[in-house]
Amino acid sequence: MTLTTETLSTRAITTGDLKGKNRRPRAGRRVRLLTGTLLGLLCVLMLSPFIWMTLSVTKPTDVAFANPPVLFGYEPTFKAFVDLWQTTYFADYLVNTLAVAVISTVIALVIGIPAAYALSRFPSYISALLLVLALVFRALPRFAVVLPMYDISRALGIYDTTFALAIALVAINQPFTIWLLRNFFAEIPRELDEAAMIDGCTRIGMLRRVMIPLMGPGILTAGIFVFLFAFQEYLTALVLTDTSSKTVPVFIATQLGQTLPMLQQAGAASMLLTIPVILIAFIAQKYLVAGLSDGAVKG
Repeated sequence: MTLTTETLSTRAITTGDLKGKNRRPRAGRRVRLLTGTLLGLLCVLMLSPFIWMTLSVTKPTDVAFANPPVLFGYEPTFKAFVDLWQTTYFADYLVNTLAVAVISTVIALVIGIPAAYALSRFPSYISALLLVLALVFRALPRFAVVLPMYDISRALGIYDTTFALAIALVAINQPFTIWLLRNFFAEIPRELDEAAMIDGCTRIGMLRRVMIPLMGPGILTAGIFVFLFAFQEYLTALVLTDTSSKTVPVFIATQLGQTLPMLQQAGAASMLLTIPVILIAFIAQKYLVAGLSDGAVKG
């Protein structure tokens, strides 16, 4: 069989194509492996403070603060968690934190849903001005907002109550809630409003029967964000509470700089405060991503 120049060229090109196709999957696997390794190292780096805190609160006190640090060869203990529950009012502080977060979330959604709907359906100079003012209020330094709230709560006699703290957090987080919900409402076609009103619905009835069911993911996203903001709030709780309504972040701050067992208790409280946030983030991660990529950007 005689091989011509054209046949050899065709075979060479075919062989080159096959080699190129074999190289591409290998290169893709290497890129994925390198990317995964870098992301894994980044996750370990970001989680290293939490890991170190976990190790510290599960060590005996003398081992936890030894210098140099002891990483292995010790018997884990949960004494810091037991002391936290038995010798402090952590349970009351945790209840206060949950109550403030739930109350502020419910009120923020009750106010934010109709406000966001109105701002999305009735665009005007006044609507634009209100949105800008809300954004400016949200961008103000926290002390510029909290200190007047302290004077108001003192004057009204509601200082150091969960209600006063919840209302303050509603005022602080309401601009974010309205902006987020308004952008979700803006993605719903207005023809649905017109169809519902033709069928006899009022604005309120249409909002309750049509818009809110369609806005389920958006409302859940906004509620999760507001709950997390309120659950972890420190500065506002520090200024507006004293003893009876103290929250967990304020309690943790008061434990710092005290004795070493109290410092371990602060670490245990930090873990108990962090675990619910991690669980919420894992369970509702798709809604959180939707809020960041859709509602918080579009509009």
